[in-house]
Amino acid sequence: QVQLVESGGGKVQAGDSLRLSCVASGRTSSNYVMGWFRQALGKEREFVAAITGRGVSTLYADSVKDRFTISRDNAKDTVYLQMNILKPEDTAVYYCAAGRLMWSRIVVGTGASYDYWGQGTQVTVSS
Repeated sequence: QVQLVESGGGKVQAGDSLRLSCVASGRTSSNYVMGWFRQALGKEREFVAAITGRGVSTLYADSVKDRFTISRDNAKDTVYLQMNILKPEDTAVYYCAAGRLMWSRIVVGTGASYDYWGQGTQVTVSS
């Protein structure tokens, strides 16, 4: 069992930056692919970014590529999402997820592939 707790959300202006954190407890988080997803009000959950267990490979949604960076510190059992040049359309609840899954864009980008989820943290970007 893995427990995930996100933090770092808040209200910012367009163009600002935020860094989200996700602390994992329970089984060794380095065994898991970690992902970030988001869900805006009235919309379906969507993939944002993911990182392999040792942090060697990453994947991003096209909408955030070149603005967001996912990283992890396995010594701290923490995954980060650095979000720069935030836009109003980035407004959503951001969720951290963990899973033992095959590293492919289709699998990694699908929420159902993950076994564990955090409670989410709200990010609001105003124009």
